[in-house]
Amino acid sequence: MTNTDAAPERSRSRLVVRTEPVDELAPLIPRADPRHPLLWMRRGEGIVGLGETLRIETSGVDRVADAAAVWTELSADADIDDRVGLPGTGLVAFGAFAFADESESTSVLVVPELVLGRRDGRAWVTRIALSEQAADDDGSDIDHDGQADAAATVSLEIPEPAPRRRVPRVTFAPGAVPPERYESAVAEAVRRIDAGEFAKVVLARELVGELHEEDGLRATINRLAEDYPDTWVFAVDGLIGASPETLVRVDHGTVSARVLAGTTSRGAGEASDRERAVALTESAKDRAEHALAVASAVKRLEPHTARLDASPEPFTLQLPNLWHLATDLKGTLGDGSTALDLVRAVHPTAAVAGTPRRVALSVLAGLEGFDRGRYAGPVGWVDGDGDGEWAIALRCAQIDADGTVRAYAGCGIVHDSVPADELAETDMKFRPIVEAFGG
Repeated sequence: MTNTDAAPERSRSRLVVRTEPVDELAPLIPRADPRHPLLWMRRGEGIVGLGETLRIETSGVDRVADAAAVWTELSADADIDDRVGLPGTGLVAFGAFAFADESESTSVLVVPELVLGRRDGRAWVTRIALSEQAADDDGSDIDHDGQADAAATVSLEIPEPAPRRRVPRVTFAPGAVPPERYESAVAEAVRRIDAGEFAKVVLARELVGELHEEDGLRATINRLAEDYPDTWVFAVDGLIGASPETLVRVDHGTVSARVLAGTTSRGAGEASDRERAVALTESAKDRAEHALAVASAVKRLEPHTARLDASPEPFTLQLPNLWHLATDLKGTLGDGSTALDLVRAVHPTAAVAGTPRRVALSVLAGLEGFDRGRYAGPVGWVDGDGDGEWAIALRCAQIDADGTVRAYAGCGIVHDSVPADELAETDMKFRPIVEAFGG
């Protein structure tokens, strides 16, 4: 159901939300909708959404601000009874936003009918429904015939975990940017960097395949969660992936983020692996690329915080297929910003766009040759208080209604980037999503 219009003068719809504890919901992924999964989790904990109470769709330059305005109004008017009080309880919406202002992809917040959640050893179920209300002469709201209570109880039942299925096989081929064209784009970017036009640009490529087994999406998501447990595993409106990068997290006045830039492959053995990690920390190219990404994030977050601290030095983040240079940011909000306010402030970061941001966005749009859609855009969830967790949609694929699967990967290009090396890095970054589809 879509409901983004202003309410009529004499009547309107109101969200009725009830969260109650339950004994256990593990595992979460096998309870997700097989065709339209809504999911956000890390290390086996998170939230799964079922059904759809309403959807907020936006596009263009103000897509995040427009969604935030509608969400704030809906949340303020909602009837919320939260008997658990953990992140992800109460009123929540799952969201995915397009990367670029001019993208043809729709940005969306989806409010499910049923939310199943697990965190800190506790489990809960939330039911969300719409109740029609009429306004009295004094402007106050009147529930008709107990519709609010009825709406809260008429909902989906908690599903039993589905049997485990094999991962659906998708054969991927280069999309709009074949390997040789990608290397040419990298070389052109380096030439323009050396000419002083900009300091860094992130260039991506896509792989395209076809999915014939929609029911197998749970198996694909489960594969991502098992292979990459320390990432944010997500599924929102056909966008699925496992992102290692936290764009922003807001929880009762605190804000945090994780910046990733600088990458190398894992070694074949323990000694080789350790050597690669050390080499990454000592690489002037990777440290310079990382510093630009951190500076960009700090610049965007700092105006909204009373205090913002960063890791004293970048640290190496170990994933099954590669090493990243990482910096954690943590602070205290100083202006009452919501998670969506901060998403709007920090997106797109230098880690997925470049530096200076405006110039880099123009350059990547010209050199990439395709619409990124929601790749490298914000993906996550927001609650009725404006808190939430948002990642950058990386290591991901978008599944369209016709079964087309588009996977994406990109690299930060700086003055000493080597085209063949950057192409190889995209292959490394494609690996999680390609393998999750049986590749």
